[in-house]
Amino acid sequence: MGEAEPRESGQSVTSRALSILAAFENTTGSLSVSRIAQRAQLPLSTTYRLIAELEEWGGLRRGSDGKYQIGFRIWELGQMAGRRLRDRAHPFLQDLFDLAHENVHMAIREGVQSLYVDKIYGTKHMPKVTRVGSRLPLHATAVGRVLFAAQPDWFVDAYLERELEAPTPKTVTDPVELRAIVEEVRAQNYSITYEQMRLDAMSVAVPVVFNNQVVAAVGLVVESARGRDTSRLLPMLRGTVERIENSMRGGPANLH
Repeated sequence: MGEAEPRESGQSVTSRALSILAAFENTTGSLSVSRIAQRAQLPLSTTYRLIAELEEWGGLRRGSDGKYQIGFRIWELGQMAGRRLRDRAHPFLQDLFDLAHENVHMAIREGVQSLYVDKIYGTKHMPKVTRVGSRLPLHATAVGRVLFAAQPDWFVDAYLERELEAPTPKTVTDPVELRAIVEEVRAQNYSITYEQMRLDAMSVAVPVVFNNQVVAAVGLVVESARGRDTSRLLPMLRGTVERIENSMRGGPANLH
């Protein structure tokens, strides 16, 4: 079968503009106008007009090669998403880093990925796999598994029907094993992963709960050889999350 015909009738201007922005999802480079039109399923004339308006507004920017990328204004708006959570949590994440002297990060779920919204790290610690704004698969990190386990069963089933990434040879991708891991995380309310994203790294994470919903996960990353440190790190994580949750409810930050 040939390519789908462009769809425009019945669409609002807003939905057409959004389809152009959505064309950049899961891309790492720039797109030509014709490629944008193809991915958005819009006529070239409509695509040219909307791209010009989005470029003027700052939603797209044109490179020297004539291709387009997402503009800085979209990035700035994206930084506002979750800002209340990040602003509330950051001082406590800094305290956790000062206490544990290990890389600290906080993530939220965005679709089938964990989105890293804050991170604190030192220069002498584990190599950095993530930065603020990075996205990683839910099944391959401790924060991701915490967020994954908080989802309803239908989401878990649908996720496990996909072809899952394996960043390392030790990454668990078997659906039966991952279902068992989800149940374990739900029961113990924390997650520990060994060498799932890096062969030399271990991570531990706990959920942040607000209004009876898991809204984020906070984790620490250490060398995998230091697995016995879990008993030392878990109480620090839980204490940090308790302070974050209390702050979000408007209570005093210092609980102890």
